Amino acid sequence: MPFPPPVNSFEIDFGGMDLIRSRNCTVFFKGETHMVVPDAAMLAGGWEGGQGVRWVASTTDEFTVTYSDGLWGGFLLWGSDESADRFTSMTRNQIVYDTAVMMAGGAMISTSTYERYTYASRLGGPLVPLVYVASESLFLSSRGLWTNEDEMTLSGHALAPALVAGFVAQVPKPINQFYLGIQTVL
Repeated sequence: MPFPPPVNSFEIDFGGMDLIRSRNCTVFFKGETHMVVPDAAMLAGGWEGGQGVRWVASTTDEFTVTYSDGLWGGFLLWGSDESADRFTSMTRNQIVYDTAVMMAGGAMISTSTYERYTYASRLGGPLVPLVYVASESLFLSSRGLWTNEDEMTLSGHALAPALVAGFVAQVPKPINQFYLGIQTVL
């Protein structure tokens, strides 16, 4: 008996190649991957695939990460509770076992985990959509999402300016279900 399709999955035709959009982050070319331990805040709050993370000090002998605030170490490959895992042994695996898979280095990904509105408009006022352009630089936002704004500089962060974390490879549009294509460099 076949399994039912994951909730919120989309099938897109790319010239004979089907791409199932049942994950927050799809990897086309893989960078370096590492097992990491999310800190207590991440374990309580969860995360989406593509979420930017930064290193934090730990009292254990494990590589520990938390949500990026513009600083980074990489991004988490899978979300803590994605619909694609509903029918696999990965279901709620990330939270139950307190581990995640972090990717660093050069990769080619497509993700739904990016900022959709400007930093200033998210702080107060009407929301102003961000417009992404192919080949432009990307950073991690103060919430650890991909963005084309240097939010560290905009917020007056002491370590500004932010380091480039990637480049836009494909802009969000209806044909790709509004996923952002990224060539990562973090």
